Amino acid sequence: MPDDPAIRFEPVRAEHLPMLRRWLEKPHMREWWGETEEELGFIRDMVEGKDSTRPFLIMLEGAPVGYIQYWFIGHHQNADWIKDNPWLAELPSDAVGIDLSIGDPEKLSQGIGSRALSAFVRKLRDDGIETIIIDPSPDNARAVRAYRKAGFRPIPELEGRTGDVLIMQYDPNTDEKTI
Repeated sequence: MPDDPAIRFEPVRAEHLPMLRRWLEKPHMREWWGETEEELGFIRDMVEGKDSTRPFLIMLEGAPVGYIQYWFIGHHQNADWIKDNPWLAELPSDAVGIDLSIGDPEKLSQGIGSRALSAFVRKLRDDGIETIIIDPSPDNARAVRAYRKAGFRPIPELEGRTGDVLIMQYDPNTDEKTI
């Protein structure tokens, strides 16, 4: 995976919340993220250190174009989470999950999501994280295509057993030319 100097990540701060609210209100985000105020509350908790999930803005050539976060699987391997998501128990506790979205609908379908995801995976792998998953809705064809392009593949043992999500894992042996 070559470096992409146009993409970088900036930790979300309180002053970014109004922009994130505007993005979360857009139909393309509401379809997959849920109610704006609830999602914004989760992000606010992350910024304030009340949640271990790490939130970032996706920056393209210095301008914010999207949102990306990573969360720790081990922090969700408890009775409350496993009751509704039993697949969590089958993943390594040191794995992380990623969620992302492009904020401006005009920037969709331009390859930014897969570029950002590839760059974010590089950052996580450089930090020593080996197991990285992402869990799109199987109905979100645009996201699934972008994630495949970034080197993620469905986990065969979990297919059909994860409710309304498709669990995909980053495969470092993926040859991007064959995607």
